[in-house]
Amino acid sequence: DSTNTSQQRPSCSLPIMAEDIRQDKKANFSALTEHNNNGVTRTSGLASNKTGASKKLVIKNFKDRPKLAETYTEDTWLKLRDAVGAIQNSTSIKYNLEELYQAVENLCSYKVSPTLYKQLRQLCEEHVQAQIHQFREYPSRASVLSFLKRMNRCWQDHCRQTIMIRSIFLFLDRTYVLQNSLLPSIWDTGLELFRTHIVSDGAVQKRTVDGILEQIERERNGETVDRSLLRSLLGMLSDLQVYKESFEERFLTDTNRLYAAEGQRLMQERDVPEYLHHVARRLEEENDRVISYLDQSTQKPLISNVEKQLLGEHMAAILQKGLSILLDGNRVTELALLYQLFSKVKGGLPTLLQHWRDYIKSFGGEIVGTPEKDKDMVQDLLDFKDKMDNVTQGCFNRNESFINAMKEAFEAFINKRPNKPAELIAKYVDSKLRAGNKEATEEELERILDKIMIIFRFIHGKDVFEAFYKKDLAKRLLVGKSASVDAEKSMLSKLKHECGAAFTSKLEGMFKDMELSKDVMIQFKQYTQNQSEPSQIELTVNILTMGYWPTYTPMEVHLPPEMVKLQEVFKLFYLGKHSGRKLQWQPTLGHAVLRTEFKEGKKELQVSLFQTLVLLMFNEAEEFSVEEIKSATGIEEGELRRTLQSLACGKARVLNKNPRGKDVEDGDRFNFNNEFRHKLFRIKINQIQMKETPGDLKKRIESLIDRDYMERDKESPNQYHYVA
Repeated sequence: DSTNTSQQRPSCSLPIMAEDIRQDKKANFSALTEHNNNGVTRTSGLASNKTGASKKLVIKNFKDRPKLAETYTEDTWLKLRDAVGAIQNSTSIKYNLEELYQAVENLCSYKVSPTLYKQLRQLCEEHVQAQIHQFREYPSRASVLSFLKRMNRCWQDHCRQTIMIRSIFLFLDRTYVLQNSLLPSIWDTGLELFRTHIVSDGAVQKRTVDGILEQIERERNGETVDRSLLRSLLGMLSDLQVYKESFEERFLTDTNRLYAAEGQRLMQERDVPEYLHHVARRLEEENDRVISYLDQSTQKPLISNVEKQLLGEHMAAILQKGLSILLDGNRVTELALLYQLFSKVKGGLPTLLQHWRDYIKSFGGEIVGTPEKDKDMVQDLLDFKDKMDNVTQGCFNRNESFINAMKEAFEAFINKRPNKPAELIAKYVDSKLRAGNKEATEEELERILDKIMIIFRFIHGKDVFEAFYKKDLAKRLLVGKSASVDAEKSMLSKLKHECGAAFTSKLEGMFKDMELSKDVMIQFKQYTQNQSEPSQIELTVNILTMGYWPTYTPMEVHLPPEMVKLQEVFKLFYLGKHSGRKLQWQPTLGHAVLRTEFKEGKKELQVSLFQTLVLLMFNEAEEFSVEEIKSATGIEEGELRRTLQSLACGKARVLNKNPRGKDVEDGDRFNFNNEFRHKLFRIKINQIQMKETPGDLKKRIESLIDRDYMERDKESPNQYHYVA
């Protein structure tokens, strides 16, 4: 009869076991029928239908609960107590575990669960209480390690015993205990008893924790320890829920003390790169301890303590002592490590940022503020910027704050010395855009110009740059010495993008003048060919719009009659086409190619107009004094001395000076050097440049203001605006 099953316990209600001891147990689908002497229930098999018919399970209810024998409960408990004792003493159990399990189930079925639970707890408690003596009486002279091993063995035995006991009393655990929320499970009871009677004993706990801390200290000092032992013991404290108060608090205090002392000592003994690697190694070791044997909850306070004591307490000292060393030496590995470590500490990155900014200002200030190194200033700035860019990209994780701080620092130091950086940047550009520069490809040149523009952006006095750039561009265009028209126009485009159209309009006008001049010269050539007396001199004239080009000091010199005649022919031709215009000749910009003959043979000399006027005099006589040359040519004294110096004191000495010397003095005499030798047929004799100063530039700027090309800022006298 399978009806009314809710009122009586069905005999198939079996718990599902996690352990293996009941794997062979078959479900009992029939009522309890009889008991044998040992109190284990016998079971009957399943009923089956006729042969060939499908089998049917029938669940039968108890009609009347059979009465237990008077001694059944006591006899059964004695068997169970013996089994528990055998487990606790690690001896063999007399009974089959299956029988013991079934015995517990039978007792629970007959309402003796409360008594059974109390008896089991008392039995376990007595056994645990007996264990404490071995630790209280453990020899004080015995090694720490042997004590820890004894404790671990006791704990492991206790866990193993509790698991076996629980497997026998599982039915009790999953029925009676589960239904009574105030009762701890058999496993929790085992933990509670071990905690109460062994680990909570003051002397035992102290000796255990002291031993664990000593082992950790040994490992921190480089010794090898039994990590599995530590893992087991710390797991014990964690399972018993005494880990934090008994171990972690003391462990973190010891850690703080250890690393506080270590940080102080090593900051004195080691250099910064070595110290940073030590800190990284210590952090790695502590993280490894968490993985190996510490509780995961310890990781955050532990690592925080190490970072505070080894880094947080020494941030300023580390940076003051070592940042410049790392940056000067381009120690990218340590710089990356420095950034990584400081990013973990409160206030670390802002502190690093400030020292980084100060370093750039200091180092850059040295570059800009050392006049003896002016010739290398721009290249040094470019190299320094490259280096700092590499640090921000490769070491500082492209941190926007560090990139912006670098820009601010560059702008600050580069403008500490007014005008000179702007002048030298313009001259550097000139050296790169001039023919004969050493850049191999246009792509490399373009890359260099881009880098120069980055430095240029930091300059406040861009008017100074523009004045020098215009003067140098004029020379490149007029002497035909540009390395590449494309590169010139690319640079103009960059300046226009950076400073606006007004900044480059006059520079663009210079290029336009050169293109128009080519057309004019084609027409002039046709014009001269129709003349009755064509000249023996080939004249090229560049017509320059006065507002576009640099201001040149007017200078009257005595030209040979052939040149004067050609000038008049050109003037007549040009003004015939463009009436109302005024032509002003600029002898300082003129140049010529002269043919001459030395003992070695014929040569061509590529010279300035001033050099030309001097050399042509030696067609008339063998020797002249400085005063005679000045009178004949009309060249201003300073220009004349530099011109004579270039012809008689430089590498290509086509004139001899008497007396010899590097400088031209009053009374010096010059004669033609017929012995001159040179491997080239055409020789360029460089002019000696007059040294220009920011003061000269200011005169140029004042001239532009007077002619309404520029105006001074009303609020800032050092700022100028271009008048469109």
